[in-house]
Amino acid sequence: MSKTLIVAEKPSVARDIARVLGVKGRGEGCIVGETYIVTWAIGHLVSLSEPGETDPRWVKWNMADLPMLPERIPLKVLPGTKAQFAVIKKLMKDKDVESLICATDSAREGELIFRYIYQMAGCKKPVTRLWISSMTDAAIKQGFAELKPAAYYDSLYESARCRSEADWLVGMNASRAFSLAYNAHLSVGRVQTPTLNLIVKRDLEIQNFVPTDYWEVHANFGDYEGLWLNPQTKDTRCLDEVRARAVREAVAGKDAVVAESKVERKKIAPPQLYDLTSLQREANRKLGFSADKTLKVAQSLYETHKLITYPRTDSRYLPDDMKPKIAATLKKLPAAYQGFVNAPELHWGMKSKRFYDNSKISDHHAIVPTDKTANSSSLTRDEAMLFDMIARRLIAVHYPYYEYDAARVITQVGEHRFKSNGAMPIVEGWRALYMGEKSDDKEPPLPKLEAGDARRVSRATVKKCQTKPPAPHTDASLLNLMENAGRDIEDEALREQMKSSGLGTPATRAATIERLIDVGYAARRGKTIVSTEKGRQLIAVVPEQIASAVTTGKWEKFLSDMAAQRDEAERNAKSARFMDGIRRFSTFLVDAARNGPAVEFAKEAPAKKKAVRRATTRRTGARKAAGRGTAARKKAE
Repeated sequence: MSKTLIVAEKPSVARDIARVLGVKGRGEGCIVGETYIVTWAIGHLVSLSEPGETDPRWVKWNMADLPMLPERIPLKVLPGTKAQFAVIKKLMKDKDVESLICATDSAREGELIFRYIYQMAGCKKPVTRLWISSMTDAAIKQGFAELKPAAYYDSLYESARCRSEADWLVGMNASRAFSLAYNAHLSVGRVQTPTLNLIVKRDLEIQNFVPTDYWEVHANFGDYEGLWLNPQTKDTRCLDEVRARAVREAVAGKDAVVAESKVERKKIAPPQLYDLTSLQREANRKLGFSADKTLKVAQSLYETHKLITYPRTDSRYLPDDMKPKIAATLKKLPAAYQGFVNAPELHWGMKSKRFYDNSKISDHHAIVPTDKTANSSSLTRDEAMLFDMIARRLIAVHYPYYEYDAARVITQVGEHRFKSNGAMPIVEGWRALYMGEKSDDKEPPLPKLEAGDARRVSRATVKKCQTKPPAPHTDASLLNLMENAGRDIEDEALREQMKSSGLGTPATRAATIERLIDVGYAARRGKTIVSTEKGRQLIAVVPEQIASAVTTGKWEKFLSDMAAQRDEAERNAKSARFMDGIRRFSTFLVDAARNGPAVEFAKEAPAKKKAVRRATTRRTGARKAAGRGTAARKKAE
C-alpha cells in the first residue's frame, strides 16, 4: 500500500501531527500508520560544507587563498544528527513511499531545513507543503485540508538559500581575513557585525558624553505648579544659575494671572497586536526577559501548550476571515479575563485595518492566543506572564480608544511666563486592561482654569539639573534598532514600513544578540548590553560597509522581496544579482583586512588557544599570514 511521508522539524511537532492523523505505530525514528509515516528532523540535519570540505586548499588558513568564492557550496550531513538523517533518507527512498509532505516550521528557515534534507537524500518524489500558524488539532486538520504544491514556496526557499550562502561567503571570508590580519580570533558576519556596531556606537556616545548643568525655576500657584519658560530657547531650561535665582526672587510671593488655558481632547488607539520583535521588546521592558528567553517561552506556549499561534512572525495583523475564530478565542480565554471579554465596552465586530488587514500578512499573522483554554496550573511563572501579555493585547485591540483631556496653561508673573501641563482621563477604553501600569503620557490633572484667572506665587524654588547621556542598550532598545536598520523609530506605522529592511529576521535577532555575547564582543551588565574592548576594537578595524545596519537592511529587504516573487524568471534574476553582489562584497572585505589600520588585539587566555598555531603577520601595505589551526578558527566563522 502506498504511503505519504511527512517530515516535521522537531519530534514534538511530529508527535502532534501523528496524533491528529491517528498514526500510532512505532518505527525507527518515525511513527508509522496505514497511510502516513511521520518522521522528524532535529533542527538542521544538513548544512553548507566548511571551506576545507569544499576545497582542499582551504583546509589551512592562508591570506593568499582568500577570497574563497566557490561557484557552488556543497551540502553536508551534520555529524551530530547523521543517524536521523539516515532514517529520513531511507524513508524517502522506500518504494512504498510515493509522495512527501513538508511539515517543517512555516517560515524561511523551516523551508531551508526541508529542502536541504530533500536534496542531500537525492529524493525526486512529489512534495506538498503543510502551512499552519498554530499547533491546535483544528489548525493541523485545516492545514492538511489546504496542502499546496512545494513549488508554491520556491521563492521562499530561494530567499533562504541566498541568505545561507551569503552568510557563508561574507562570514567565512571576513572572519578568516581579519583573524589572519590581526592574529586574533575574530568573527565577522553580515548581521552580527552591524548589530555589534549599534552597541559600540551607543557605548561611545555614553563614554564621550559631557554633561551640562542647567536650572529649572518652579512656581507653586496654590492648586497647581508651573515651570519657567526661557524666552530665548522656548524650553524650561536656564543655563545660568544666577539668572535662575534672579527669576525666583522676581516672582516669589507675587501676583499671577492665567495668560492662556487650552484643553484639547486626545485619543490614543489600542496598541497593535504582537509580532515576535514587539513581544520581545515589551517582555524585556515589563518582565525583564532577554530576547532569547522570550522566544523560548513563546515557543513553549506554541509547541508544548498549544496556547498561542506561531511566534516567529513578522506581522502584527490578522486576516479578515479570522474574525469568527477570534471571537471564539476570546470566549475561551480563562476566567480571569472574562470580566473584560463580557464587558459592554468590548467591540465584537472589530473592522479596523489597524488589526485586520490581509495585505499586511506574508507568511504568518500576529501572535494571538489559540482557542484552547489555558490551564494556568500547567504553566511556569514565565509562561503565565507571557501568555497574560498576549491575551490582554488581544482583548485590548477590541476595546475603545483611550480618551483624555490634555490641558496646557501659561501663567504670567510680571514679565515671566510659566508652563503647566495636565491630563484628565475621560474614557478609560483599552487602558482598563493595564490599570496600575506606568504610562509616559499620564500627567497629574490641572484644575479648571480660564484666561484671566488670578493666582499668587505661594512658593518659588530653583532646582539644579544636569543633562543625561543616552541610556545603555537593553534587549528592547537593540531589537528596535535591529528591526528598523539602525533607525530609532517609535511610531508604530513607520516601524511597520521599515521592518522588511531590518537586521536579520524576528526568528534570528535574539540568537544574534546571544552570539555577540558568546564570542566576547558584548556582555550583559544587569539589564543592559555593553560592548567589550574586543568588540570595540573589531568595529575600529572593519570597514563601514560591513558595520552598517543600513547596508545589511537593504540586503534583508532584497531577500524579503525575493521571497514574495512569484515569477520564476524574475526570481532567478534577483537571486543571481544578489549573489553577484555578495561575492564582490566578500572580495572587498578581504582587501579591507589586508590594508586595515594597525590595531593590537589583546592576547587571549591560553585555554582558548591550545589548538592554535600562532600566525605571523607583517604589514608592508599588505599582510601575509601563515596558516593556523583549523579547529580554533571554526569558532571565528
